[in-house]
Amino acid sequence: MRAYHHRLPLALAVSCALLAGAATAQAQTQSGPQGLYSASELNDANVYLRDNPNQAIGEVEDILLGEDMSVQALVIDVDGLQGSGDQDRVIERGQFTVQTLNDDDIERLEYRVTLDLDADGVRALPVYDNDWWNQSRAGLNRLWEQTQQGAQSAWESTKETTSNLLDRAREAIND
Repeated sequence: MRAYHHRLPLALAVSCALLAGAATAQAQTQSGPQGLYSASELNDANVYLRDNPNQAIGEVEDILLGEDMSVQALVIDVDGLQGSGDQDRVIERGQFTVQTLNDDDIERLEYRVTLDLDADGVRALPVYDNDWWNQSRAGLNRLWEQTQQGAQSAWESTKETTSNLLDRAREAIND
């Protein structure tokens, strides 16, 4: 009975690790491969609207990255869209798709960006200027702090729950 008593915490720890690994593997499987993209080629890519896929409305002016170096948004120069003014606009990840053309030849590689918006939606996008930059940075910093606090709280809760489970398992074995 004593040898079993020492194996139970180890078995619980291994089970928790296996469940965490399975959850991670499942998340990776659901998102699938992300591919490889050239930022240099994405800059200056032509931009189209979903409801007018044959007429470019502008081009990618800049690529905005987050803390984890993933693409968070594109800055687009919408010079081909009447009523948009002569201002660059910011479109967030999830509101556009990137199609790769000639991906088997790096010398001819190019991208086509299609916005999941109509012309009015593009006109309503935020203007890429200093005010937008400062507001976005401040908002992302607040979000990052909240995420860190939430992660710390989740870790503390997980530790407490695991400790309680181990205590109950010990009590059950000893009874």
